[in-house]
Amino acid sequence: MHLLTGNLSWARLLTCFLLVGLAGCAPKTQEPVYRIGFSQCTTNDAWRRAMLAGMQKELSFHPNVQFQMLDARNESDLQQRQVRELIRQKVDLLLISPNESGPLTALAEAAYNQGIPVVILDRRTTSRLYTAYVGGNNREVGRTAGHYAAQLLGGRGQVLEILGTPGSSPATERDLGFRQALAGHPALQLTAQVNGNWQPASVLRRLPAVLRAHPEVDLIFAHNDPMAQAAYQVARQLGRAGHIRIIGVDGLAGPGNGLQLVEDGILKATLLYPTGGEEAIRTALHILRQEPYEKENVLGTMIIDSTNVGTMRPQTELLAQQRQDIQRQQLLLQEDLRRFASQKTTMSLLLTSLVVAVLLGALAWRSSRNNRRIRQVLEGQNAEISAQRNQIAQLAEDARRASEAKLRFFTNFSHELRTPLTLILGPVEDLLSNPDDLTLAQRHDLKLVRRNTQRLLQLVNQLLDFRKIDVGKMAVRATEGNLVAFVRELMDLFEKAAHRRGITFRFRPAEPVITLWFDGAILDKVFYNLLSNAFKYTPDGGQITVSLQRGPASTVRVSVEDNGRGIAEVDQPHIMGWFYQGSQASPNGSGLGLALADGLTRLHEGTLAFRSQSGHGSTFEVTLPLARPATFLDAEPAPAHAPLALDMLLDDDPAPPHPAGPARTATTVLVIEDQEEVRDFLVQKLQPHFQVSTAADGATGLRQAGETIPDIIVCDVNLPELSGLKVAVALKGDWRTSHIPLVLLTAHGAPEQQIEGVQAGADLYLTKPFNPTFLVESLRTLLRNRDQQREHFRRELSVNTATVAPQRVDQKFLADLTAIIEANLDRPGLSVDDIARSLGVSQMQLYRKVKALLGTGVTDYIHGLRLTKARQLLLQDGSTVAQVAYQTGFSSPSYFATLFKGRYQVSPSEFKALHAANQY
Repeated sequence: MHLLTGNLSWARLLTCFLLVGLAGCAPKTQEPVYRIGFSQCTTNDAWRRAMLAGMQKELSFHPNVQFQMLDARNESDLQQRQVRELIRQKVDLLLISPNESGPLTALAEAAYNQGIPVVILDRRTTSRLYTAYVGGNNREVGRTAGHYAAQLLGGRGQVLEILGTPGSSPATERDLGFRQALAGHPALQLTAQVNGNWQPASVLRRLPAVLRAHPEVDLIFAHNDPMAQAAYQVARQLGRAGHIRIIGVDGLAGPGNGLQLVEDGILKATLLYPTGGEEAIRTALHILRQEPYEKENVLGTMIIDSTNVGTMRPQTELLAQQRQDIQRQQLLLQEDLRRFASQKTTMSLLLTSLVVAVLLGALAWRSSRNNRRIRQVLEGQNAEISAQRNQIAQLAEDARRASEAKLRFFTNFSHELRTPLTLILGPVEDLLSNPDDLTLAQRHDLKLVRRNTQRLLQLVNQLLDFRKIDVGKMAVRATEGNLVAFVRELMDLFEKAAHRRGITFRFRPAEPVITLWFDGAILDKVFYNLLSNAFKYTPDGGQITVSLQRGPASTVRVSVEDNGRGIAEVDQPHIMGWFYQGSQASPNGSGLGLALADGLTRLHEGTLAFRSQSGHGSTFEVTLPLARPATFLDAEPAPAHAPLALDMLLDDDPAPPHPAGPARTATTVLVIEDQEEVRDFLVQKLQPHFQVSTAADGATGLRQAGETIPDIIVCDVNLPELSGLKVAVALKGDWRTSHIPLVLLTAHGAPEQQIEGVQAGADLYLTKPFNPTFLVESLRTLLRNRDQQREHFRRELSVNTATVAPQRVDQKFLADLTAIIEANLDRPGLSVDDIARSLGVSQMQLYRKVKALLGTGVTDYIHGLRLTKARQLLLQDGSTVAQVAYQTGFSSPSYFATLFKGRYQVSPSEFKALHAANQY
């Protein structure tokens, strides 16, 4: 709308001035609100308070952050429930301080895979699937404590260690670092260890007996300050407080905490272990704002003893005072901002009122000038619209004639199809009428031909009905009957399909008898299409309910409700249109069923409506008049029959015939195919040669492949939701399944599509229709190639080769596996479960992967690496058989000698003597 034209007037200048002033008062764009969920689990109250104080300090600078803290009270089960609740709430970022590493690994990975950033604080999980880590270097804490202990004792003495909770990453890492430091001082012995579980009460209960058993202890290293203080109490009770030096960890300020204990002489020293509260909030905000951040945020440590505690304590108290001052200033600033916002709102309202008044005056003056001009323009537009209307009418008539010609073509073509389909169906029915002359496989193939012929006939009949409705040549020939009995009879035909698929199929009539005039042939097609759609889109084990009751204004309502996938919101306005299949089209859909049902219902003077929510099912409701409409013609009562195509849904023998005997090999094949008949056909052809399992969609196939590790996979390309190409990429990118040969099946045979399939990772790309014998032989060839690849890996992992270069997914897996075993070669208790946990998989998945690549078990592979290392150590001068046995992780020299002789045909002592003789 134009305000003024010509030269600038005083009103326009004033308006511009006010708008500029109003823009200056407009509020600035604020940061979005972020929701951060935090689950923490620690028993050290002082350390927890310090961590939360640091978080609150940093959060005070960011009022747009909603922070929810949950305390698990040192219970792993409670913390798991808390983290699940935060994931269900879909927080913007998840902050976790785990009690134990293992129990929270799967939940952290689940949140990470759902797109929720995960920041791990203080204690690590066993997986690398997290966004960032903030915490101290616990191994460095242990090493620093060990070196300081060696310094205090002059490199000689007896040390006792009080551990945190077994399995928690801080306890494990601190113990490992402490042992590494003590290893550099042979005269400094780790005499004993006490499991303190981070609790002073555990130390007070368990330590006295250990100190009585080891009176030679010179120093105690406790994994936190509260346990160190408890150790001092025990030492004082036993009269040894003056002889034992005690070192703790945390270094917190305040009464009763680490700095105070060092200053009072209770502890010899404490190691600073930063809480990381401020750093965790800063890292979280960098992630939420999509700013650069560090994935690993490792905080430093230092020794606090009598030499520097006098400096540290005033500094920490000053920092606490400054934090309180900042919080008070934040409160004052928020109050000023609220007052400023109120004043700004008042000014904006005043300026807006003035601008509106000026605009209204200008509009009133302008409207009188524009009315005459608009009247003239409208007269010209009316003339133009009349001409366009005539042109549109002509175009509509041309379109109607073109549409009529297309419909005539469809009708004629449909009639022409009926003859060859009948000629196909007739001989097939004759053959099936003599079942004694057919084998089980032949009878199954003929039923397959019959079902698909009936499907074509159904489509032809629907096209003919569509044409009859369109030209108005379908009449309603009604008879008075019981609609409840009619619907129940039709539902009985679907009971077998419901039972076979485990679908709960219920009929809920409000009355036993509801009488009205209806055409059974028409309503039969309406309810059949609604029920067949419900069965098509309801998963196995689902639920379908048919309800029948009287409605308002002398009507009756029949509703068909299912809990299937529902109708996408974008498709709902068009779902009743002819030939419309939508964004979730069924592979066997034609786009005719619902349109035909809607047309037939309107022909019957009724209405068809629906309501649906994507992912939660659909409800279709047919409303019919109870009184007889005047347009109905009389007809003799006749029982309604199900459409011919109903045989496809209610096939007497839907499953393919099984071979006479079991598969001739133990080789397993996974078939991923969404069309049931094609899937059954593949099972029939492959079952005599392999052990076959099936999946009806890509997601299920991926899950089964990861769980069962089949020998070979056959997958269709055209799968719903997750296509076969995406399945191929996922299989080849996962080390658990990357070695499995993959065959892709497709109806598209263009070269560029075949290239796309091979690029996705397929070992073979077959175009439908394919020769079943060629498919079986191709699978056997791919399996032979995999056996050759397995032998290649075994040669690479010879006795002289420790690892394999990680050039491919399978080689990288073998390299990681070998590295883990070599790093723990001296551990007699190294188990398959330990290795599987380090790799983040189950024992069964690890066993199947190693068996598939190397043809051997995990335990045999561990023994092979240990014997290879032992042979190298035996060649060194001065080594004994017993030393080598323990260095390579064998529980006893005799067990080592037995395995060594079984591998190399000589005993370890004979091998060492033979080598010594060859040197001379």
